[in-house]
Amino acid sequence: MAITAALVKELRDTTGAGMMDAKKALTETDGDMDAAVDWLRTKGLAKAAKKSGRTAAEGLVAVKVEGGKGVAVEVNSETDFVGKNAEFQEMVAGIADVAMGVSDVDALKAADMGGKTVEDVVTAKVATIGENMSVRRMAALQGDTVVSYVHNAVTDGMGKIGVLVALKGDDNGIGKQIAMHIAAVNPASLGADDLDPTVVEREKQVLTEQARESGKPEQVIEKMIEGRMKKFLSEVTLLGQSFVVNPDLTVEAAAKEAGVEVLGFKRLEVGEGIEKVEEDFAAEVAKAAQG
Repeated sequence: MAITAALVKELRDTTGAGMMDAKKALTETDGDMDAAVDWLRTKGLAKAAKKSGRTAAEGLVAVKVEGGKGVAVEVNSETDFVGKNAEFQEMVAGIADVAMGVSDVDALKAADMGGKTVEDVVTAKVATIGENMSVRRMAALQGDTVVSYVHNAVTDGMGKIGVLVALKGDDNGIGKQIAMHIAAVNPASLGADDLDPTVVEREKQVLTEQARESGKPEQVIEKMIEGRMKKFLSEVTLLGQSFVVNPDLTVEAAAKEAGVEVLGFKRLEVGEGIEKVEEDFAAEVAKAAQG
């Protein structure tokens, strides 16, 4: 029987198995869907489907830099324990290697990793480790120099927060200091020009209402708004922030003093923006016992 793409897709949707595994199962069973499901179950490759609904908000961020390019990849798991698993760490390191050759997370998931797609590698690992996992985000930067930093590292190049900083000019140590600043302070953007306009407008409206409640003349209110907006932008933009290493300087001034220009940055934190489901310990144990 011909193994069509539609059959492979149906089996993947039913079992959560990877594309190559689904195709092999259908080939081994001459296209018999039920037999192919059983074949995958015997190989432990259908387990991923049972895990796919679970919230994966833990895991690791891995960073890798080669020459003037750097990448950061977030790979999620259900528990923090898996992040300490050497098998999981090896997979994440391999995914970061693959990320050096692609431009976004969709391309990364479809990229080749040892004869399988990255997505299929992760699916297979779900079956062996027993937790839901996903490649959630990827970021890339280029510059004369790209510097990386990992906060709360569990092994080389991997941890809970990964930062990349692109510089124009030769780094003399300032790059890592700026990366550490970004990890700690989490700026919203590089500068005022690339800050989300809706964020700027919302803040301006709030500050305008606050200033008008003072009852002062309109020209005074305008000056108050201007000053408060300037303070707001200095607090949320990297270049305008006080440098944690030397609060007397802004990050922009510190970089200039060091002979470099900050071109951009990326900061990925594990689980950022994911709504975690809180469960009591007894419920977690009961859930684990059920598989």
